[in-house]
Amino acid sequence: MMAGRRRAGLLLGTSGLGSAIAWPVRGLAQVAAAGPAIAPAGVRRGRRLAFPRDHGAHPDTRLEWWYLTGWLAAAGSTAPTHGFQVTFFRSRTAFARAAEGAGPAPGRFVPNHLLLAHAALTDLTSGRHHHAQRIGRWNGEPAAGPDRAALHDAAVHLAGWQLARGDTDVAAAPGETGAKAASAGSSGLLTVWTTRVRAEGFALAGSLRAAQPLLLQGDAGFSRKGPGESQASHYYSWPQLHAELTLELHGQRVAATGRGWLDHEWSDTLMHPHAVGWDWIGINLADGSALTAFHLRRADGSALWAGGSHRTPAAAGPGVARIFEAGEVRFEPGRRWRSPATHAAYPVDWQVHTPVGRFGVRALLDGQELAGRPGSGAVYWEGLAELLDAGDGRRIGLGYLEMTGYAAPLKLS
Repeated sequence: MMAGRRRAGLLLGTSGLGSAIAWPVRGLAQVAAAGPAIAPAGVRRGRRLAFPRDHGAHPDTRLEWWYLTGWLAAAGSTAPTHGFQVTFFRSRTAFARAAEGAGPAPGRFVPNHLLLAHAALTDLTSGRHHHAQRIGRWNGEPAAGPDRAALHDAAVHLAGWQLARGDTDVAAAPGETGAKAASAGSSGLLTVWTTRVRAEGFALAGSLRAAQPLLLQGDAGFSRKGPGESQASHYYSWPQLHAELTLELHGQRVAATGRGWLDHEWSDTLMHPHAVGWDWIGINLADGSALTAFHLRRADGSALWAGGSHRTPAAAGPGVARIFEAGEVRFEPGRRWRSPATHAAYPVDWQVHTPVGRFGVRALLDGQELAGRPGSGAVYWEGLAELLDAGDGRRIGLGYLEMTGYAAPLKLS
């Protein structure tokens, strides 16, 4: 999420376990070498992220998500036909929070954490948006049960769905030699994300290969989400992933390629008490650049906080990006679409002002709202959008737009 993100807040419902269910809806500097199996506690400025450990779960923090989005086209084409979202969330429950200081409650079946997942597939040809969700409990042990999250690297499993990260030899991976070398660095290994989701009516599975290094958002991965220092997360993105996925939809199985974006974020609190929601974009530009922008809104629609980043392909290193200050980003809403399910009115056209220029953002399908099951509290808009040159209206990028807090103000547990 926002993070803000992919990427920065949560919608909360109530579980039968009596704890809040967190529904998140997603700075470049230094990246450390691989760290220990257990990450340092908490979220704080100056903590140096260590990989691959920090790809994994952070059960010492309250909220976390791995957010995968992107677009796909038929083989041999660059015209998008589908958008996709695969998101895994972790929320530390009241059981674990009550035991803080004494450690999480022991036992294989004690729900110290809830694992949640959303998957969505936007079919631009038919104009339909398909989505599904899963929920399970996890005691916090990385090897416990079919529903679990690894600590040493990214590997999340829930009800048969999965998202994982691994390394492959750069020489064995297809694609552009220069991009592969930049992403692999001196290690000679290339990151590949794999995912598998099967739901009623649709399925997707395949891999997303890194074409650039990861991008640390905010101050070396410490991303502010409000005027208070405590309103922050550790947050990184992986833009310009080369996606090769197989889709199953309408009884048809199709191989497709495109571009993806991965956000990973963890925090203890993100939302200022005056914030009711946020708007966020993560866009892969056609020239290889990556643009992130977000703002958190007050009830009157004014911005409480904002941020983002921009990285050019020429500066695609883990420590090179233009990080936006809070006063440098402005979102102006345009045309709105009203959901027939929730009656929330979402701006599906935007003008976004950043230090690197003004852009139009336009949804490629209005109806991309994710309205959760009754009682889950999960209502937000997350969908495929295009980035437009503000001068001549040309499409210059594709990515995801996220909007929260329109059906009801967000609340944090």
